[in-house]
Amino acid sequence: MKGNMEERAVELALYIIEHKATVRAAAGKFGVSKSTVHKDLSERLPRFDQPLYRRVKQVLEENKAERHIRGGMATREKYRHQKQKAG
Repeated sequence: MKGNMEERAVELALYIIEHKATVRAAAGKFGVSKSTVHKDLSERLPRFDQPLYRRVKQVLEENKAERHIRGGMATREKYRHQKQKAG
């Protein structure tokens, strides 16, 4: 997704807010790197849309706080599937 960086930043922010998506999920959906998503949301967006920036920042902080839980669940699923294949 190339083009206007401000438009991309707004679209990324709206996607993350609407879907409670992670940076990784948004990067995959829009075909950009995680670094680009971070730069768009943390540096570009605050310059021209503070209210939207605050909303997306809130979602990203929730995701960060829950990150260890998602990681633990992924590990649990990984080993559950390994046991099923072995058993």
